[in-house]
Amino acid sequence: MANVIVQGVFSLDPNERDQFVEASVGAMRSSREEDGCLEYVMAADPLDPERVILSERWESMDQLNEHLAGQKDRARGDRPAPRSVEITLFEVAAARPLV
Repeated sequence: MANVIVQGVFSLDPNERDQFVEASVGAMRSSREEDGCLEYVMAADPLDPERVILSERWESMDQLNEHLAGQKDRARGDRPAPRSVEITLFEVAAARPLV
């Protein structure tokens, strides 16, 4: 069974970026508690004040699909709306430590 990596970029008004990340902390915590979640992070890009980077790792596609199904009904609260969103899914057949 392949691990799954989700990488994304959110583009925001620079004045709203930190609020976007802060408003995402609860979702990061709850996602990390889900079965199969190995990593779930939204972080401000330190070199670009308009970017937030999403990085997720899941044990399987089935577990990611369960997570995504639960996201459809989740309220976004006071999180600012991004200008654009680009998210890519990678299914990984093999991995090895780099260092």
